[in-house]
Amino acid sequence: MHALRHFYASVLLDAGENIKALSNYLGHTDPGFTLRVYTHLMPSSEGRTRKAVNRLYESTSKIDDSPRTAQAA
Repeated sequence: MHALRHFYASVLLDAGENIKALSNYLGHTDPGFTLRVYTHLMPSSEGRTRKAVNRLYESTSKIDDSPRTAQAA
């Protein structure tokens, strides 16, 4: 049963589920406890963070390169 809980938590964490929601799903009263127990299951979070920041910069650079912005400068 313990392995199934870890599998369930790892699938949800990998999918980007909110830690507070996961804590609730697992029956934990404290999301901090969930983080302490399952943090090791979030190896892809660094990659997701990097991708999110890259998307932000890409969308910002598209705005900055627009003809309207170039004419105003």
